[in-house]
Amino acid sequence: MLFFNQSTAHPTVFFLTGIPGLESSQAWISIPFCCLYAIAISGNSMILFVIITESSLHEPMYYFLSMLSFTDLGLCLSTLVTVLGIFWFNVREINFDACIGQMFFIHGFTFMESSVLLVMAFDRFIAICNPLRYAMILTNSRIIAVGFAIVIRGTTALVPLLLLLKRLSFCRSHVLHHSYCFHPDVMKLSCSDTKINSAFGLATVISTAGLDSVLILLSYVLIIRSVLCIASKEERKKAFGTCVSHLSAVAIFYIPMISLSLVHRFGKHAPPFVHTLIANVYLLIPPVMNPIIYSLKTKQIRKTMLKIFFIKPS
Repeated sequence: MLFFNQSTAHPTVFFLTGIPGLESSQAWISIPFCCLYAIAISGNSMILFVIITESSLHEPMYYFLSMLSFTDLGLCLSTLVTVLGIFWFNVREINFDACIGQMFFIHGFTFMESSVLLVMAFDRFIAICNPLRYAMILTNSRIIAVGFAIVIRGTTALVPLLLLLKRLSFCRSHVLHHSYCFHPDVMKLSCSDTKINSAFGLATVISTAGLDSVLILLSYVLIIRSVLCIASKEERKKAFGTCVSHLSAVAIFYIPMISLSLVHRFGKHAPPFVHTLIANVYLLIPPVMNPIIYSLKTKQIRKTMLKIFFIKPS
């Protein structure tokens, strides 16, 4: 039986969802999920360890990469307990305050990752378009200030959004469509007027991830224009090569995010498992793929990792 807080009509618990229609196979489904979490946690932890311990990597590009690994690690750990709790122990209940807390970390780390990708685009722009001033512009003090700004921006944008959510009443079904608490998913269960919540949520996304994506695109327009002015074909190839890892990280972050947004807005008639699958891809693929991409495409990271494992790099 579900009880309510009489003053606010908040449900005591929400019910999370595993993979609809495949409940009997959840133990088997948990194996690939567990492997993905293990890869994400170990991969991002290794990137952080390598950058912290290797003095030759104490440069702006790698500091920003460590920020990316930190946000990926936070994003991964934000959903670990609820996702594996459902698959392993069929624990679907989550109380309202815990749900709010999980949303804070999930959306907070998402916004922070978007900001980090923007800063990394700016780093590539300075390195390619104004290399002589690179060290003067990206000093250690400025990098630290940027790090604090990313955290403040990612968290303060969420506080009004979650406070607005707490004022809502929930008198409909309390079954969420994901394995974790996701703001649009929770908001849909409310029987209150959610126009203000929807408008503020849209404004928050546009002013964070939306604005960041536009500025990243602008950065690469300027980078491409600058690279095309380089006379040497080899130098042009080398300049573009330094951007491959970052462009891959941008793609694996924004494509699942856009896909999830489209499913929430236009996928009312899609099979239920589609919502859950895309939602898990949205949060798991970037933390899993970013360490792999940067390990394979960044020579200094790869060499240092091989050295740690006592393997002579080729």
